[in-house]
Amino acid sequence: MSYALIFKGHDFEYEIQAVAKIFIPNVRFELCREQQIPVSDNRILTEFDRNQNLLKTEIFLNGKFYSDSAPAPAETSEQEFRLCKMLYTGLQTLTGYQPPWGMLTGIRPVRKVLDALEQGLTPEQACSELKQKYLISNEKLQLALQTALIQKKILPHSLKEIGLYISIPFCPTRCSYCSFVSHSIESAKNLIPDYVGKLCQEIQILGELIQKYDLSVQSVYIGGGTPTSVSAEQLRKIMQAIRNHVDMSHTREYTVEAGRPDTITEEKLQVIREMNADRISVNPQTLQDSVLQKIGRCHTAQQAVEAFQLARKLGFDNINMDLIAGLPSDTYEGFSDTLRKVIALHPDSITVHTLTVKRAGNLYHDEQHQNTEIPIVEKMAGLSAELLPENGYQPYYLYRQKNTLGNLENVGYSRTGKENLYNILIMDDRQTILGAGCGASSKIITSGGNLTRVMNYKFPYEYINRFGELMTKKQQIAIELEELT
Repeated sequence: MSYALIFKGHDFEYEIQAVAKIFIPNVRFELCREQQIPVSDNRILTEFDRNQNLLKTEIFLNGKFYSDSAPAPAETSEQEFRLCKMLYTGLQTLTGYQPPWGMLTGIRPVRKVLDALEQGLTPEQACSELKQKYLISNEKLQLALQTALIQKKILPHSLKEIGLYISIPFCPTRCSYCSFVSHSIESAKNLIPDYVGKLCQEIQILGELIQKYDLSVQSVYIGGGTPTSVSAEQLRKIMQAIRNHVDMSHTREYTVEAGRPDTITEEKLQVIREMNADRISVNPQTLQDSVLQKIGRCHTAQQAVEAFQLARKLGFDNINMDLIAGLPSDTYEGFSDTLRKVIALHPDSITVHTLTVKRAGNLYHDEQHQNTEIPIVEKMAGLSAELLPENGYQPYYLYRQKNTLGNLENVGYSRTGKENLYNILIMDDRQTILGAGCGASSKIITSGGNLTRVMNYKFPYEYINRFGELMTKKQQIAIELEELT
């Protein structure tokens, strides 16, 4: 079935399409300007009639029709918001669907709560204002508020305090839902030695910048991919480079995202311990063997449990476990069983993602994800929000992505004192994070609050072969860091 979006008299395509996708997900819209005539029976027209100074919308959807118009406000940003709200109201009327996050399309709802609190509003006033403006449900407002109140106590305030991200973009196999820049060990094994060597060089260069500009590294996060896909020796080399070149005397946390249980060995965990990393992730995503097979995982639920128990045995006292709600073939009963089993293991934090289907993932081309029942996924997320606080876990970071089932969210829950600072920083966009490795980006926050991104090359062979060119980008980072001195 085809769907057309028609834009007339305005340039608000991005937000209009984002609102439409809340109600009509997982489709590729035909985007039309006013002079084009779409052939689709399902079409949405949004218009700014400048002659009459009117905002208008007309919606033809599955044989139903809706139209509305209203005077246009003077400011462009308000024109965009009003037109989006008209479209939201029309689609809600035609579909009968009440999105839990209302018309909020941004990825950082917690930032809106924090902004309101920083403006002097009470928590009750902040929630009231956001509910009125964005039509967010009470349940989601409370989730965002609880997260914001925890973050407010944790966030650092000095621009000199930064995070460091190290990318190891390899995995044993590629999961069907994955859209990250990651590569299977089998296809990339010949590149790994050179990649590790170049990565260590980049870590040294970043370390020199950190020292030159007197920056304080608050968090170090080794992610991927699956960092433990490389050998214990290669992992040691990378972590030794961090130890040699980065001043970590002020570091509050050091995370290695061990990730997939089929890559976790005692030798690798010993390396992580010896290098003083104090937080790891063991990420089963589900403890249902049939679902693991469906998404392309080469391990069992029992192997995930054993990997967690091994880490505990070796002395790790800050372990996160990732789960995904809405995986192909999973059921509410299956997710409930997984969640309860993970809680029984007593990890220090549990991150609950909602499945996001992106074009870069193999699942995007699998029609089964189209059949996932949104109400079931909403029940899964609701169960997490109920059971985890009952068992001592509180939400400490929250973000949303495009094409997430049910327009839902990803939430990190943790026990008090086990919150991951890096996860908060990466979502807050208020602190500088320097990135090393392919697919990594550096985000520099200046004293004026401006954010500059410097992107590394996306693929390992590019990263290796164009390493000299990449290092010229470090000059841009240095220029931005000058403002912090």
